Amino acid sequence: MIMPKMKTKSSAKKRFKLTGTGKIKRKHAFKNHILTKKSKKRKLALTHSTLVHDSDVNNVKKQLRLK
Repeated sequence: MIMPKMKTKSSAKKRFKLTGTGKIKRKHAFKNHILTKKSKKRKLALTHSTLVHDSDVNNVKKQLRLK
């Protein structure tokens, strides 16, 4: 009997992208609603994407079935 294919987590598929060098890119949280009390500087900083922290990379790769 053939084993079924491993599926990627749909939630991770929507949240993370792989960069050209193999790092994992993510967006910042807390920029969805209740923006009036947050400063312009803070909102601007949350706009830019960043990389997943080294300690979380293995978990994200497992969810994306990369490793």
